[in-house]
Formats: sequence, structure tokens, C-alpha cells
Amino acid sequence: MRDFSLGLIAVLFVGAGILHFVIPDLYVQIVPPYLPFPLALVYISGAAEILGGIGVLIPKARTWAGWGLIALLIAVFPANLYMALEPEGIGLERAALGLWLRLPLQFVLIAWVWWATRLGE
Repeated sequence: MRDFSLGLIAVLFVGAGILHFVIPDLYVQIVPPYLPFPLALVYISGAAEILGGIGVLIPKARTWAGWGLIALLIAVFPANLYMALEPEGIGLERAALGLWLRLPLQFVLIAWVWWATRLGE
């Protein structure tokens, strides 16, 4: 189960990270306006997702990659909150309920990454 989780975490984060570079404008829209340099933040977070996703597959890097992904999930929480609070500002008013449901999912992802990268140390 752990190996499957690590593989799935890798696919999810590497895939999401790549999307930051393929469609950055989508991600720029959800950066809260009080944060500076939204495009740079999108690229930095995308690179962090890719590195973390790859890192969980490398046994010697796994723990650090897990902590990095957990830090990243915490760091992007304001963007998820901003999407939920201002869906019409970014064209997501039809998905408003889903955006609110996504907030607790962030904590589930944090717990999952922690479990998968720390178990059996």
C-alpha cells in the first residue's frame, strides 16, 4: 500500500507541477492579490511539486521530499482559500461548493504525504 501511495503521490505532484508550466495563467489567477510576483510563485511552486514528486520515489530523499511537499501544501493553502472566497473573480462560481470541499482535502493530502514518506523509517 505504501509503494502504491508513493507512486500515486509522485504522479499527482509531478503532473500538477508540469501544469504550472504548461498553463501558468490558470494558476496565476488563484494567487491571492496580496502576494507579490504571482507568475514567479506559480513557477516556483510548480518546480517544488515536480521535485517533491520525484523525491518521494528516492529512498534517501523521501523524508525530505515529504516534508517539502507538506510545507508546499501549507504554503498554497491561501490560494485554495482565495479560490473558495472569490470564485467569481476567477471564473469558478459554478464550482464554489467544490472549492470549499477542497479545503479540508488539503489536510487529508498532508496526512497522506506524511504517512507515505515517514512510515517505516
